[in-house]
Amino acid sequence: MNSILLGLFLYFIVILVIGIITSRKNKTNSDFFIADRKLGAWSIALSERASGESAWLLIGLPGAAMAVGYLELWAVFGCLAGIIFSWLFIAKPLRTLAGKYNSLTLPDLIATHFPESKSSIRIIASLIITFFFTLYVAAQFSGAGKVLNVTFGISKLTGMLIGAAIILLYTISGGFTAVVFTDMIQAVIMFSTLVILPIVGVFEISQTNPDQLNKIANISGSIFGNKTGIAAILAMLGGLSWGFGYTGQPHLLARFIAIKNSSEIKKGKKIAFSWAIPAFIGAFFIGIIGAILYGKEAFPDPEYLMPFMATSLLPGWLAGILISGAMAAMMSTADSQLLVTSSAIAEDLFHKTAKKELSPEKLLLVSRITTICVGVFAFILALTSKDMVFSLVSYAWSGLGASFGPVLLCMIYWKKITSNGAIFGMLTGAISTIMWKNINLLQSIISERFASYIITFLVIIIVSNLESKSKNTIQKSNKQR
Repeated sequence: MNSILLGLFLYFIVILVIGIITSRKNKTNSDFFIADRKLGAWSIALSERASGESAWLLIGLPGAAMAVGYLELWAVFGCLAGIIFSWLFIAKPLRTLAGKYNSLTLPDLIATHFPESKSSIRIIASLIITFFFTLYVAAQFSGAGKVLNVTFGISKLTGMLIGAAIILLYTISGGFTAVVFTDMIQAVIMFSTLVILPIVGVFEISQTNPDQLNKIANISGSIFGNKTGIAAILAMLGGLSWGFGYTGQPHLLARFIAIKNSSEIKKGKKIAFSWAIPAFIGAFFIGIIGAILYGKEAFPDPEYLMPFMATSLLPGWLAGILISGAMAAMMSTADSQLLVTSSAIAEDLFHKTAKKELSPEKLLLVSRITTICVGVFAFILALTSKDMVFSLVSYAWSGLGASFGPVLLCMIYWKKITSNGAIFGMLTGAISTIMWKNINLLQSIISERFASYIITFLVIIIVSNLESKSKNTIQKSNKQR
């Protein structure tokens, strides 16, 4: 067995063992979905970062940077801004609301906040999560296939099967506790990969062709991708708009809901920022350095860059660890998304909306069966989809961010939001993302990540104000009578 395969095999064994050990902790849905709110700053912060940055960070972002150069730096700035904003302005008030309502899930929290429309909100929110997270999980399975194909020469289908099987096994065994503890390991491996690999790449260039080092600062033209005027501004906004999504991702917000108490958030944000800044910069420069080493057209799919770079430049044992980082990125996100999707179906639709009263043990079994079903459907989607990881993640990221981010921010900071404002906002976020993504003319102007988020905010404000005015008019009319 070669050293790369041995390293990856040992990593998979550790992950599965964690899932088996933590399975004993799951007695209720509260245990399975949020670890009964017993986790502290280190575990939640590292889990939030690992699950937040999927195959997109280790596969998609380097590939995009390799293809378009410094223009992709705006996406890095946008993501870092979104991470910082979420920890500073959403984490604490969200945890306070979740504690007040005793909510296990984001749909339940929103529904409880608007009790007059709670059934409608639970159904709409759960369906949105199920739709977009199935796409997101499919992207992770696709990424696993690409990594194992490049590393070991096995077919993409076989790689996807291996990745999907392991993710499903430890997720249904250990639930949220297993997800968080495996995320902590995965966060460390991902961070190591994103810091070590660009440094090794620069060293390789300096040894083989030091004159090429100057290209690191100017590859593919300017930071605006050689665009000027309005086109440059729109390109910049398209990259920065990645930051919007962080305010509405249910699998990240679940970490804020699950943290032990609000005081742990202050410590957690420092840990999250210390991880995110070097990791994103490293991912970007993997793409820039890869373009110099191999040429921008070296691969039919630029998302093959990271595993190829690791196996080409590093000793087998170290490459095995860094390849594990790519698998870790996919697993840490896919497991969280599977868990959130199953919670939306089992807890919000089956338990709360359909009012199916079962024993804690039977409800837990329903949640595990739901997790398997979602995973199988996502695998089929990954198998049939021709989209790249970057594209699938962008689509799902936009839909979830626009559907929940503006609603959540208004719930926290704008007391005039109404139940209909929340309902129309969620629907607008999902529908506008789908429409924008599938109309090429709109795509050529600005990304769906930016457009759908802004449109959703406007709809929430307009509908809430109209509803408030209507209620005031009715009240005045009743008083006059």
